[in-house]
Amino acid sequence: MLDIIMNDILGTPAILVGLFALVGLLLQRKAIAEVVSGTLKTVMGFLIIGAGATVLIGSLDIFGKMFDHAFNVEGVIPNNEAITAAAQSEFGTATALIMVCGMIVNILLARFTPFKYIFLTGHHTLFMACLIAATLSVGGLHGAPLVVIGAIILGLCMVLFPAMLQPYVRQITGSDDFAIGHFGTIGYFVSATVGKWFGNKKKTTEDIKVPKSLGFLRDTSVAVSLTMVLFFVIVALFAGRTFIESELSGGSNFIVFSFMQAITFAAGVYIILAGVRMLIAEIVPAFKGIAEKVAPNTKPALDCPTIFPFAPNAVIIGFLASFVAGLLSMFLLPVVGLKVIVPGLVPHFFTGAAAGVFGNATGGRRGAMLGAFANGIIISFIPALLLIFMGELGFEGTTFGDSDFGIIGILIVSILKMFGAA
Repeated sequence: MLDIIMNDILGTPAILVGLFALVGLLLQRKAIAEVVSGTLKTVMGFLIIGAGATVLIGSLDIFGKMFDHAFNVEGVIPNNEAITAAAQSEFGTATALIMVCGMIVNILLARFTPFKYIFLTGHHTLFMACLIAATLSVGGLHGAPLVVIGAIILGLCMVLFPAMLQPYVRQITGSDDFAIGHFGTIGYFVSATVGKWFGNKKKTTEDIKVPKSLGFLRDTSVAVSLTMVLFFVIVALFAGRTFIESELSGGSNFIVFSFMQAITFAAGVYIILAGVRMLIAEIVPAFKGIAEKVAPNTKPALDCPTIFPFAPNAVIIGFLASFVAGLLSMFLLPVVGLKVIVPGLVPHFFTGAAAGVFGNATGGRRGAMLGAFANGIIISFIPALLLIFMGELGFEGTTFGDSDFGIIGILIVSILKMFGAA
């Protein structure tokens, strides 16, 4: 019986996360129907993430072969969902335990320290837990020490990063009602700083009229599809018809094949996001209910799109500036001996848009452009550096896309190596 509990129940990440949701719902004395529904949807969401990753990783693998053949360099698209899902087979249990225990550490820190923030961006909690589990594991940690140290690191990230941004969030929103809980903090902080140094906040982006034709960029699934079609087709033209039709497509027309692989990639992202939404929709309310009972008078730290309505023009400007920086970085990275980071739309849209809002708050139009451009450079070079360490873990095909993941991952592995652990 003990073997079943340890290996089949606690050893299955989806069930472990489902149990956490179950406990949270029971503590809130929810109706039986809500408890059953919330628990099952949490487990289902975790499984959907893995299914979507299988679709997405297959497309990424083909893109990598095309890119390598076309340019004789390895091109990598950062994707938090893909690498997290890919790591679940090896680090799934550790990820789930660190995620759950890290949430508890977050609540305790909010209750007993001046950092009164409850981090409610659940998918980023999952991604950071995965990163921490993987990097600590390569350092030789396992079992209880891995979970305890990982949970402490995660809990600290969940309160310190929102605290770092809060002065700027107050400038953006004009209030102190909520914080930003999104692990692109370093990029946002740099953007706000660049805006303060080089911009003029009186000349705000909101005085600019943005064409309605760019409104499609707000539909992530359409924007991902269009962007990936562009990438796949361009790379296919450089890779050549002969290589693709003889080695990859099984004789299918190389343009049609590339188009379908691009849409397959977007479909994989859509499936993963659906799983993440289902998982988070159930686990966050359970977590929030526990937090309200244990740590009152705290601020919710929410996902970065919560600040988008405060500067809609800065959202578009920030995304475009960040993406341009990503394209430029593609040519700079090989020069310094790093793998090419192909600018993914998801990280550049969300972090670039948020960086634009932060840069606008401190430096207006110039701050939004320069700050988001700086963010684009950061989320190109930091993932490339992190990729070196992730390659040691056996995940050289993709990497985490947002700035904080790279910073924390590199710090953990570097510290472990200093002590001879890695």
